[in-house]
Amino acid sequence: MTEQQNLLIAIALSIAILLGFQFFYEMPRQQQAEQQRQQQALSQPPATGQVPGDVASSIPGASAPVGAPAAPKVRTREELVAEQATANLRIKIATPRLVGSVARTGARLDDLQLVDYRETTNPKSPEIGLLAPTGSEHPYYAEFGWVPADRSVAVPDPNTVWSAASDSLSPDRPLTLTWDNGHGLLFEKVVTVDTNYMFTVTDRVRNTGTQPVTLLPYGLVSRQGTPNTQGFFILHEGPVGVLDGTLKEVKYKDLQDKPAIQTTTTGGWIGITDKYWLVSLIPDQQQSVTTRFLSTKRDGEDRYQVDILGEAMTAAPGASIDTVRRMFAGAKEVKLLDRYSSDLGINKFDLAVDFGWFYFLTKPFFYCLDFLKDIFGNFGIAILVFTVMVKALFFPLANQSYRSMSKMKQLQPQVAAIRERCGDNKERLNQEMMALYKREKANPIAGCLPILIQIPVFFALYKVLFVTIEMRQAPFFGWIQDLSAPDPTTLFNLFGLIPWTPPHMLMIGIWPLIMGMTMWFQQRLNPTPPDPVQQKIFAVLPFLFTFMLASFPAGLVIYWAWNNSLSIAQQWLIMHKMGVKV
Repeated sequence: MTEQQNLLIAIALSIAILLGFQFFYEMPRQQQAEQQRQQQALSQPPATGQVPGDVASSIPGASAPVGAPAAPKVRTREELVAEQATANLRIKIATPRLVGSVARTGARLDDLQLVDYRETTNPKSPEIGLLAPTGSEHPYYAEFGWVPADRSVAVPDPNTVWSAASDSLSPDRPLTLTWDNGHGLLFEKVVTVDTNYMFTVTDRVRNTGTQPVTLLPYGLVSRQGTPNTQGFFILHEGPVGVLDGTLKEVKYKDLQDKPAIQTTTTGGWIGITDKYWLVSLIPDQQQSVTTRFLSTKRDGEDRYQVDILGEAMTAAPGASIDTVRRMFAGAKEVKLLDRYSSDLGINKFDLAVDFGWFYFLTKPFFYCLDFLKDIFGNFGIAILVFTVMVKALFFPLANQSYRSMSKMKQLQPQVAAIRERCGDNKERLNQEMMALYKREKANPIAGCLPILIQIPVFFALYKVLFVTIEMRQAPFFGWIQDLSAPDPTTLFNLFGLIPWTPPHMLMIGIWPLIMGMTMWFQQRLNPTPPDPVQQKIFAVLPFLFTFMLASFPAGLVIYWAWNNSLSIAQQWLIMHKMGVKV
């Protein structure tokens, strides 16, 4: 393989990577941002033997959903919650990391905000709202209950108003809800919450009647309307779960107007994920349950539901049955998910974070960066130190590559002489070039190794910066207040001196420019391609990379610039020792 072919392959790989990011990330994200979906309230009664909820099939003969007016007035979450609290239909939730309330009507967990996270880097911006009740602009809630094997048995439904033994739920104060169906069944629901994001729901039924009753326990998470997503092919947002030990990711569009995806599993979990937030159902890890991903369209609007249905349980007269399920509703913090997975035996709960194909690199990279952040107090510094560690790990291989490149630069006068001597005789040219490389012990392929080494590290680090909430709104220094977001400055308004906000494509910040300059300077140390076309391509690459990386997370651009700088220093020292002109 000739030097020219090697260089063209390296160029093609680099351009393909960046063009792929631009095509599959930026374009879909901008298109998705322009889409607006109306939100509308909905509730749906259960069919015999089927999980209830917004998406399930209605009872035969039912003309309208129970508990939902034909044309409900959409109100804000705050308005609805305040109104229901005034009517004593809300039980307050207060934990160190969560605030919200439980609806006594339907016993739904449908009002939740995350205390530790806000919409923007402004500390006065609103807290992240995760769950919202039916009738609000973006209904999103969880529900637990029972499905009767015999439809004549009365069970709680979305209209049921439960009696509450207390007016609040906190880590040291469980909530007990009760309801008597008036026909010999007393339903009891005990809800507890820890100091983070895990709820435990114990459903119990006491049979005081004279006949045995068979019920099936269920849990569901329902979401109305298709949320705006990043639209990026390496990030999954939507229904997700680990079923029988296998990660299952379903896109919103793959569920629209299609049959439910049903699976029987022992252990695992199922839920709906956003980039940073997750609401998931966690059944008893030792029992078999039936899970579903499903969706329907009503009034031109998509609604989504994930649910679990347990095995039938029979309460004999004078006896009781109970079941315990958990629900996670909060931020996908890696260490917290790992702790839940270990302490509660939840299978592969860490896969809620989309670490992707490079899981074997991405997760260790995260833990290394998090460790360094704890030492230095800043994720940006952690990235710089991490880059030094990676360079040290590959130091011998990189040294060999840079020596080969320096050797190639030394041979450039001889290569030029061979080209002049051989003219258009390509066969003779290749023979003499190979003979020269063999005689001088030069390897033209070795020059591509630094690029090849950097690609998996680049992808894995990009994943860490892009998907982990620990990087969200993590500051560096100066104008970089969020390492997971692009550099907010731009050359085209003189970095803020001109009061004008350029279009997105012209947002070329300071760090992308620094990265481009380091790339250009590194090129000056490499052997000059003998072919004029190659020279022109290489001359354009720093500008192309600067433009395309401008929309990448600032942390990744800082890594790239710092990595280039370390490479420049390493290559300069090697060239100096070998007596190669710098």
